[in-house]
Amino acid sequence: DFLCISLVNGFIQLRYNLGDKTVILQTFQKVDANGNTWHSLKAGRAGNEGYLDLDGINITQKASPGMNALDTHTDFFVGGVSSLNLVNSMAVENEPTSFTGCIREIVINNRELKLTVTDPKGGANVGDCDGTVCGYTVCKNNGTCQVENSGFSCSCPPEWIGSTCEQSIQCSQNRCGSQALCIPQPTSFSYICVCTLGWSGKYCDSKINFFIAKFVGNSYIKYTDPYYGKRDLQYSRISLNFTTNQTEGLIVWMGKSEDEDNDFLAIGLTNGTLKVVINLGERISVPLIHSKYSTCCDERWHFVTVIQNQTCIKVYLDEELILFEDIDPQRKYTALNYGGICYFGGFETGRKVNTVTAGLFQKEFIGKIKDVVLFQDSKKIQLMKAEGYNVYNGNYGN
Repeated sequence: DFLCISLVNGFIQLRYNLGDKTVILQTFQKVDANGNTWHSLKAGRAGNEGYLDLDGINITQKASPGMNALDTHTDFFVGGVSSLNLVNSMAVENEPTSFTGCIREIVINNRELKLTVTDPKGGANVGDCDGTVCGYTVCKNNGTCQVENSGFSCSCPPEWIGSTCEQSIQCSQNRCGSQALCIPQPTSFSYICVCTLGWSGKYCDSKINFFIAKFVGNSYIKYTDPYYGKRDLQYSRISLNFTTNQTEGLIVWMGKSEDEDNDFLAIGLTNGTLKVVINLGERISVPLIHSKYSTCCDERWHFVTVIQNQTCIKVYLDEELILFEDIDPQRKYTALNYGGICYFGGFETGRKVNTVTAGLFQKEFIGKIKDVVLFQDSKKIQLMKAEGYNVYNGNYGN
């Protein structure tokens, strides 16, 4: 398997192979041959459907039946490789050659790579394209960098301040409590406070305690399992109670959610029905969706349990077995290596559910969650002891 982006006769090509065939996409327009223009390039795939966008002009390869997981498990190379013999012959047009030019702002699965001397694992013959202390993105939020005798200075847009334009002027004198997030509201020239777990109020200055967690749509809890190292990951189990009046939402995601190779077990709602998705290593499993429509969005409490016995999955809803499937009879991968991380309701601020889950779930959860139990533990998870933001006390009322 491979995915490769290259420059061929002035055009940009995206090539990828998921194990069965090589797909090739090429831009309509050429890049600037003089090297004086920066170009914006976006490329990737969703399953086996690829896309390539150069300066806003998009090409999409419609998917046909076939494999849909990119199984590489190798280092990521930028600009060239340590040995050209490593390049798959189907990944390039002719003989492989290294890239000559400048590259900046590389974002892989919503995470920016740091193109510095110390951050990559290795490299050779790479210089600084800018050649000054200003470099790239030294000044944040569209600030302008000027070279000074002592280094550099940033000229900031009116709504930003700080040495690198990193702070919103609306939040410069905010009253948000300890560890709360200040979110600027430029249109009203004000701000709102997003409270860390265990605090509430306009300025997050009221201490709260709860055993029922209330999620309002931009909330999340991240729980780290202290017993992860002792778990038998071939036999996983999670159960919880939830209530909601929404037809879409991610209830829980067991997994690190850092890249598409991470194992995960996810429970949520799609079109008013319960949806369970499990990846044990190849994303080969299809979503398991309860056939009854609108059984989970009636504002009543529902009890869900998901049991993984190697590749056999059982799902119980309100004590009734609703789904039972062997997701891989070949038993190629049998353990849920979820990294000891469980997300409830959504992900960290700025990480969209539909992006992180690659479209498996569309929205953050709105509703309440309680009585979470992992594996065969005798005690429920204390959600209050985890980390998170914008979670309210759901013990009483609405």
